[in-house]
Amino acid sequence: MEKTALITGATAGFGKAIALRFASEGYRVIVTGRRSDRLNDLKKEITTRFETACLTLNFDVRDRQKTLDVLNHLPTEWQQVDVLVNNAGLASGLSHVQDGDLDDWDKMIDTNVKGLLYVSKAILPGMVKRGSGHVINIGSTAGKEVYENGNVYCASKHAVDAITKGMRIDLLGTGVKVTQIAPGAAETEFSEVRFHGDKQRAKDVYKGYQPMTVEDIAEVTYYVTTLPPHLCINDMVLTSVSQANSFYIHRKHD
Repeated sequence: MEKTALITGATAGFGKAIALRFASEGYRVIVTGRRSDRLNDLKKEITTRFETACLTLNFDVRDRQKTLDVLNHLPTEWQQVDVLVNNAGLASGLSHVQDGDLDDWDKMIDTNVKGLLYVSKAILPGMVKRGSGHVINIGSTAGKEVYENGNVYCASKHAVDAITKGMRIDLLGTGVKVTQIAPGAAETEFSEVRFHGDKQRAKDVYKGYQPMTVEDIAEVTYYVTTLPPHLCINDMVLTSVSQANSFYIHRKHD
């Protein structure tokens, strides 16, 4: 029987690359996101390149009722989710906490923490009932340490770290695996979103070194699902060779 992977935040970046990676291995994929045009483009790419089925779900994980309504009423043939990748997440703003924007704070907490919980709440009961499944939460090195101006974003990713650990404990004995993948700097739309569309400022984040790519993260996300049933990678922290942690990046200067 074909396996099914559900990837949230699949319209760009890690989520899109992860969806394509699982599709390339014959998985049927369910992709969610806020931008319907990008979801439709992704579905066309998946079905054309890999000849596997793709279901698009257009909603914002911050919307609790919509998230639960959609995921609790999946078409019958899509209800067995074997792999859930909680990827939807973002950073919004970069300022000292006393200067922070309340809308930015709400956006990060509602997406990175509450959205992950809403999706998991809908999908986990089915995995537990079947006695199998794999939940992969996309965290961050920002969930391992705190840096200046990172305050609420770091807090939200520390929450992902804690929730993942809690999930693993609560799901012991159910046959459901739980993994956190915590990337460092990777060149995506992440910084452009953080800086509210300032493309030059976003580009400067990745100058002088080779950051990770979305394909790098997709590759390890798929890899953790290929291990024997009794083996689980609990936590994986990833950076490029040029990065040690959130504080130290070796940059070459012209």
